[in-house]
Amino acid sequence: MPDQSALNRDFEGLHYDQRGLGQTSHGDRPPTMTDFADDAAALCAALGWDRCHVMGTSFGGMVAQHVAIRHPQLVDKLVLNCTSPGGDSPSYPLHELQTLSPEKRADSWMPIMDTRYEAGGEIPGLEGFTEMFRERQLAARSPEADAGFTAQLEARRHHDATAGLPAVDAPTLVCAGRYDGIAPLENSEKIVAAIPGAQLDVFEGGHIFMMQDRRAMTTIRDFLCS
Repeated sequence: MPDQSALNRDFEGLHYDQRGLGQTSHGDRPPTMTDFADDAAALCAALGWDRCHVMGTSFGGMVAQHVAIRHPQLVDKLVLNCTSPGGDSPSYPLHELQTLSPEKRADSWMPIMDTRYEAGGEIPGLEGFTEMFRERQLAARSPEADAGFTAQLEARRHHDATAGLPAVDAPTLVCAGRYDGIAPLENSEKIVAAIPGAQLDVFEGGHIFMMQDRRAMTTIRDFLCS
């Protein structure tokens, strides 16, 4: 497995719980994608960061797109991992899985995380870790955590950054997993086509390619350090 803490050795990082997740409160109304983006910008302002690199993965990549659109002065370089622009190129509708039993939801998650997955087998590149990811889908959430996750999925369902992406002027790296069933490669290609000068790197993995392809973290680090 690659050492994913490598970026924290080279950069001062800000990692936080989004609204309704972890130890962060839900707020007094259902959050939108722009709320999530404004939260990120407000946290940077609270730390006195006038400009920084922004990296988002999956849902975080959607938030990062809105940060770059709404707060362009904040973004030095932009990294978007296994994500989608929304509109006519949405990510897999994960909110639909919430109606399934935990067992069926776990069974549905596995092949969309990596389209090479076969029932009862291992996710390529994650041998020994596959069952851990399945068990995460079976784990019960507290009522508060479940409400926060549901609100996040609802905001995700309405994500659409397509109109604003052509105005993004930060150097942008888009990373995709070749076997990602949640944010398919063509969605990353749509982002790259929309953002002027954006570059695309495709890795041998699925939705968690950063744990499957050793090149991924090195590529991201080199881009941010260049």
